[in-house]
Amino acid sequence: MNHNPKVCFYDALSACKFIIEFTSGISYDEYAGDAKTRFAVERQFEILGESLNRINKISPDLLEKLPDWQEIIAFRNIVAHAYDKIDSGIVFDAALNDIPSLCKALEAILASL
Repeated sequence: MNHNPKVCFYDALSACKFIIEFTSGISYDEYAGDAKTRFAVERQFEILGESLNRINKISPDLLEKLPDWQEIIAFRNIVAHAYDKIDSGIVFDAALNDIPSLCKALEAILASL
């Protein structure tokens, strides 16, 4: 299946926006105690990493402007394949501290495409 890098960037941005929405205004304890929210956030991290992985396969040069893209893909692999080892604190921290800046970087890339 062929993928369009612009669509993949849009998917990554959408995943970031959902992560922000799902974690907005809640504490870690609320997050950890709400399985639906945890699973929804983890799923969006999977989509985020997979969309970047697809871009890497079809147009890796487009990822040069995106910091830490390799770590994002690796994080996706942990969430998807090591589901029994997921540390909710790490996921929540990434959602609060990494995703907002990633969202801005993705918006800038999309604006240039």
